[in-house]
Amino acid sequence: MSAPAEPLIRCVALADWPALTEIYNHYVLNTTVTFDIEPFSVEARRPWFEQFAEAGPYRLLVAEDSSGLAGYACSMRFRVKAAYATSVEASVYLAPDRVGEGLGARLYRELFERLRGEDLHRAYAGVTLPNPASLALHRSQGFRSLGVYREVGRKLGRYWDVEWLEKPLG
Repeated sequence: MSAPAEPLIRCVALADWPALTEIYNHYVLNTTVTFDIEPFSVEARRPWFEQFAEAGPYRLLVAEDSSGLAGYACSMRFRVKAAYATSVEASVYLAPDRVGEGLGARLYRELFERLRGEDLHRAYAGVTLPNPASLALHRSQGFRSLGVYREVGRKLGRYWDVEWLEKPLG
């Protein structure tokens, strides 16, 4: 019996939207990984999907294997003001049954490789605490801690801290 093939990492396609929405909604409903509190329909998620392209600073990559979509990584606008244009916010979301396989690190490596050559200076990520696995993933990809916003979000009946991290790009 052969080992399953490594997931293919590729740019997102329109057909991926339902599966990506399902992955994200798992975290919306069950965790504090995201501070969204209501699940999204695929149509409501459309503006988020439409910010990404196959080239440029805002990318959305998916990992796919024979069982379907296993996760995604993205880089998106950090802030709206023009002086922030060389900064992106990065994130990774995995199907719940794919956590712990090293796929998040693989997605991030591919994302940052594809961003090489773009006019980007820094990537930022926020991690709701406690989340030692996410902090370890980000540190393994070259992110370093900037500090913690204390009790910045309220979800699941309590306030949560968020640690912010940065990674040099370019």
